[in-house]
Amino acid sequence: MTATLAPTPKPGILDIAPYVGGKASIAGIAEPMKLSSNENSLGAGTLAREAFAASLSKIHIYPDGHALKLRAGVAGHYGLEPERLIFGNGSDEVFALLNQVYLTAGDNVVVSQYGFLAYQISAKGCEAEVRQAPETNYRCDVEAMLALVDDRTRLVYISSPSNPTGSYNTGEEIRRLHAGLASNVILVVDEAYAEYVAAPDWETSLPLARDAANIVVTRTFSKIHGLGGLRIGFGYAPLAVCQAVDRIRLPFNVNCAGLEAALAALSDEAHQKASRDLVQTWLPRLTQAIRGFGFEVLPSVGNFILVIFPEEGRTASAANEHLMSRGIIVRAVGGYGLPNALRITIGTEDQNRAVLDALSEFAAG
Repeated sequence: MTATLAPTPKPGILDIAPYVGGKASIAGIAEPMKLSSNENSLGAGTLAREAFAASLSKIHIYPDGHALKLRAGVAGHYGLEPERLIFGNGSDEVFALLNQVYLTAGDNVVVSQYGFLAYQISAKGCEAEVRQAPETNYRCDVEAMLALVDDRTRLVYISSPSNPTGSYNTGEEIRRLHAGLASNVILVVDEAYAEYVAAPDWETSLPLARDAANIVVTRTFSKIHGLGGLRIGFGYAPLAVCQAVDRIRLPFNVNCAGLEAALAALSDEAHQKASRDLVQTWLPRLTQAIRGFGFEVLPSVGNFILVIFPEEGRTASAANEHLMSRGIIVRAVGGYGLPNALRITIGTEDQNRAVLDALSEFAAG
């Protein structure tokens, strides 16, 4: 039999480091505390779960490819034009669709140093260059971002709040970033954690996007709404961008159960408040206590904290092993260029107390 060669992927594909999600299991522990993926520790709300259950009788039917009911619900909830919404299998797919539409080989995207890895992965898959702007004190530096923009830049990505650092940019900073871009460069503002923010100088970029021809703002139902397993996200974009994306979007990219649950979740204000209150109660407590153990904790406005450990001795790797020995899974973020850090999702009261007990033991040695 003649030997054959395997098909060769296009240039650069095999150089892309695959995305590694938060660890979900520990050998020998049946039900570990999973605090590795910034999920809502309260789960989905009652209304979303009821809508999901009701959808089971219709799962043999293809979902509405235009998400008309959810489109109307999101538009009404946020005061947006329904025709300017892009729905995706999570906001990750919205990023991938934008990259597919606007990037060709030799183009570039600009991201912040510790920005969400999903922006980069799909851009590299389009044979584009990814330019990382250095951050200042773990915050996106607008001037550093603008310094990397040139005539081959097609998209600039900024997350506010940012994962995994928990930092954010003010409305003034984002307006300055947008003002510094040419009209043919799209600014993508990822607001996945927007509903958790309590900082008075944070602003949503949705109003800024209304009258701009080159801004896309994304949101997700995976975080405060607790629907990570159903993968629903959306982008608010100029009509021309929506029409271009619709040319390549797969016809049934959002599932029927997700559409129903997301629509119900929008109106579940009690669940959103309970989720927000839990985070606002425990975010300062965890931050203060872990700093008291001698570890650096970055200021955060999301539903998670980033803890920085020493390079020697009580390292992030050692802390991670200790937490796992106590049945607690957190997120190592070496893939983000932060090998000395662990990201910890705000959990339930019992989970948060378990984290503090474990880190107190670790610090005491």
